[in-house]
Amino acid sequence: MQIFIPLLIGIGLIYYQYSSFSEEQIKRIKVYFKSADYFYVLLSVIISLFGYWSRSYRWKYSLQHLGYEPKFHNSFFAVSISYLMNLTIPRSGEVTRAIILKKYEGIPFDKGFGTIVAERVIDFLIFLLFVITAFLLQFDKINHFIFSNISPNRIIFITIIGFISFFAFLLIWKWAKWPIILKIKSKFIGLIEGMTSVLKMKNKWKYLFHSFFIWFCYLLMFYVCIFSIPETASISFDVVIMGFIFGSLAVGFTNGGIGAFPISIAKVLLLYGIAEDAGTALGWIIWTSQTLLTIILGLFSYLFLNIFNKN
Repeated sequence: MQIFIPLLIGIGLIYYQYSSFSEEQIKRIKVYFKSADYFYVLLSVIISLFGYWSRSYRWKYSLQHLGYEPKFHNSFFAVSISYLMNLTIPRSGEVTRAIILKKYEGIPFDKGFGTIVAERVIDFLIFLLFVITAFLLQFDKINHFIFSNISPNRIIFITIIGFISFFAFLLIWKWAKWPIILKIKSKFIGLIEGMTSVLKMKNKWKYLFHSFFIWFCYLLMFYVCIFSIPETASISFDVVIMGFIFGSLAVGFTNGGIGAFPISIAKVLLLYGIAEDAGTALGWIIWTSQTLLTIILGLFSYLFLNIFNKN
């Protein structure tokens, strides 16, 4: 079910978007694909490879902190395979990474997985920084969008419900003894420990440098692709950040963002006067190129993992 539900949602979103387009819009989308400058798409893929490399290299610092020294090629293969696994079951790649490291490097699963949890905490904080930056840069646009689409009474109602829910959550978190709450608490404590372990490691500044470099590659990969279509080539960098944020959120919504990624890109760019068919074409170009990279790199990594470790 974990595989099929997000996949069905993605397929449903594709059908919804396709059925909402006129025949003329569909023709224009096909033209965008045929006339796109794929030099920028290729450049985007190359930039993504640097992100793979940096994520694999960053991993060694947290493992060194625990007293392990894995081979770089095994770390790279594990990261590449984890991206491929995330296309099937969302977030299954993290477990796969730890399993591969245990099998080929002898690193205990719980310790390897703990370093991955720490990575996710750092990645989430950096992504939150992107969100705050985008909100500050686009405050007027976001404010106008909210108040033009949602009535003031509804905003007040949502705010009140939000405050009530927040305080109810604090009370439940503090006093409830329900098994599910206790389980969430234990996982939350693990996340905090994982995050603080980064601050204690010897190479924490190198670790943090690679953490920011990974996200810089993600953003630059997205930014470079806008030049592949003339209609999107002139959008400003702050708009790119908005598209990048919603695209990143869409990746976690369905298997690898299938269906959801192009829609989110098209809707965001539509707010800034970019035709929906052009935004959709850009979304599909980015998603297709990155997904093909993930599949090819993941399959080759699976093959080479056994070749490099045949002894």
